[in-house]
Amino acid sequence: MLYIVSTPIGNLGDISLRALDTLRAVDTVVSEDTRKTGFLLKHFEISKPQISFYEQNEKKHLPRILGLLKQGKDIALVSNAGTPAVSDPGFTLVRAALENGIEITAIPGPTALVMALVLSGLAVHAFTFRGFPPRKSSARVRFMEVDKDSPHTLIFYESPHRLIKFLKDAQGVYGDRPAAIANDLTKKFETILRGTLSELTEQISEIKLLGEYTIVISGQSKGKGK
Repeated sequence: MLYIVSTPIGNLGDISLRALDTLRAVDTVVSEDTRKTGFLLKHFEISKPQISFYEQNEKKHLPRILGLLKQGKDIALVSNAGTPAVSDPGFTLVRAALENGIEITAIPGPTALVMALVLSGLAVHAFTFRGFPPRKSSARVRFMEVDKDSPHTLIFYESPHRLIKFLKDAQGVYGDRPAAIANDLTKKFETILRGTLSELTEQISEIKLLGEYTIVISGQSKGKGK
């Protein structure tokens, strides 16, 4: 069986008992980064063989992993943090396992997008998760425009190197909407900034940006234009 195992997004205390039991029981762990997963396993005194599985080597390692699953081996799929396949490697393996009649299940756990949404103070009854936007501004603007008129709260991931450019493009597409930026969730220096897109742009221009960021943006208000 293939187990899709969610791991902590920062604080190791957030791992579930079921996730630990699963990692102890499986034959092999498929990891986005074997070094980071190795640290997690060592912390909980778990010793398991690992197979690396990330965007650049998915095609190369997929046949080997499927071969093990077809032999009846139990495999746990983990990403560096959070839930595998959600803006992380894993989707191709999940789809291939289903196409080959292999049983799969998921061990639920932390995910940054839900935590950021709940802490944002913005509407949570309906939301759209867009993941990482394109790197180039022109493509990023087109990517954003798809949801310009959506009433749903929008959630994005972004790197520190493009965060300010992202916020400026977002303001150009959506207008100066209420928003929130989350960083270092569950960690010692957990930060949630709230305000309009222009206010947030000004705030982060004075901060050293490190790690990945989750941006939550209010949906389009009914009856209002850009």
